[in-house]
Amino acid sequence: MDDSRIWSFEESLWVASDEEYHQNVDADCVMALGTDPHVFAGEDAVNAVSNTPKWDSVAFSDQHVSRPQEGLIVIGYKVEASRGDKSFRAACTSVYRRIEHEDWTVVQHAELPLPGHS
Repeated sequence: MDDSRIWSFEESLWVASDEEYHQNVDADCVMALGTDPHVFAGEDAVNAVSNTPKWDSVAFSDQHVSRPQEGLIVIGYKVEASRGDKSFRAACTSVYRRIEHEDWTVVQHAELPLPGHS
């Protein structure tokens, strides 16, 4: 997956429908999020993000991509997201693994909320 597709895929997850989360987040995913119980795994991870309201606007900065081995992509970035009068800022990481040619799923995602969100 080239870098532009990576960032398009990651952005789509911030505005995704429940169905898209279930398609793109791996059943073995582990997530660290700002809500209790903070660490989620498997179906709990998929449900934790699929039940959140979708953002209207998403912007990434300080973007990094690493490909430590074939079929594995690690990204890190800062995000600013907004919906109406609500905003969210965080430092994030995600790890994708290739299931088959051009078919990738998220196996890890973490969000560290940053000052300046409401």
